[in-house]
Amino acid sequence: MADGAREAAGTGSGPDDAGCGPAGAAACDTPRVPVLKCADALTEAGARVEVVVAASDADIDAVISRFDAAPRPDGLAWPDPDSKVRLVVATATDGQLRAVVRRLVRRYAPPPSKRPGDLAANRTVPDLPPVAILPLDPGHTGDLAAQLGLPREPAEVAAAVLGGRVRRLDLLRNDGGSVTVDGALVGGVDDAGRAVPWRGRVEVDDAVLTDGGEGVLACAIGNGGAYAEFDGLRLLADGDPTDGRVEVAVAVPVVVKKRFQKPKVRVEVRRARGRAVAVLPRDGELQFLDDGVAGTMSRKRSWWTEPGAWAVYAA
Repeated sequence: MADGAREAAGTGSGPDDAGCGPAGAAACDTPRVPVLKCADALTEAGARVEVVVAASDADIDAVISRFDAAPRPDGLAWPDPDSKVRLVVATATDGQLRAVVRRLVRRYAPPPSKRPGDLAANRTVPDLPPVAILPLDPGHTGDLAAQLGLPREPAEVAAAVLGGRVRRLDLLRNDGGSVTVDGALVGGVDDAGRAVPWRGRVEVDDAVLTDGGEGVLACAIGNGGAYAEFDGLRLLADGDPTDGRVEVAVAVPVVVKKRFQKPKVRVEVRRARGRAVAVLPRDGELQFLDDGVAGTMSRKRSWWTEPGAWAVYAA
């Protein structure tokens, strides 16, 4: 991250991120190469650059605090829309990007008891400061930067930061205290990689996709499109991170019986879109992936949309 006259560049990660798993291992071996190339491009353009390796929430918080506006009468921390600081998040995984966005939300989301009058009625957070995404593996085509069509090469990322063109995107918050920038997949697999059926209630606003009385192979919760397919099956129809809605799909095995024929099982996909989704497990602990980060839930978990809450620098 660079502070001061014009721009900022940096690298971010955090304790709730996906780390350098198999998909990002090669990129994590030499992360400084794209970071330094991006920093050099910014410096050559006249920006003051500071590179920060963020290994904890505290490290991330120290960086994003530079976005703070002047103190407000109500005492809330608030981002300065005219800040000259610009942030580049170098990531090997979407989970690392999520770690930074999560800390932005933690810093600037007011508690319900202090909700200010200048906060949009359909939001619980103000407009978060934009970030530039610098993929540490430019050849990887399945991450969020690729889905959004964002620049991937260090020099192109630097040019986007310098150009200042911002694209605002929806953000999913959840009642587990975190955020989702792309999507989540609820449900686990066995050692052979086959989906393990589970039971639970899934509802999107007032629409019930399953009431917990039947087995579910997978539930996809999409802000983007990374979880559109599962085991070759199309789940989400068209994830759009700018439409103010979350897209949800459940895959349910259905037995089809025909006279004089052996019963067959087909997979039925049920879809809905709305402001919020809730998943209530019926059979104890349930596995899920959220922006590639593995977790488990045993109680009701809800995600809701924050329209246009975060932003990226685009070419």
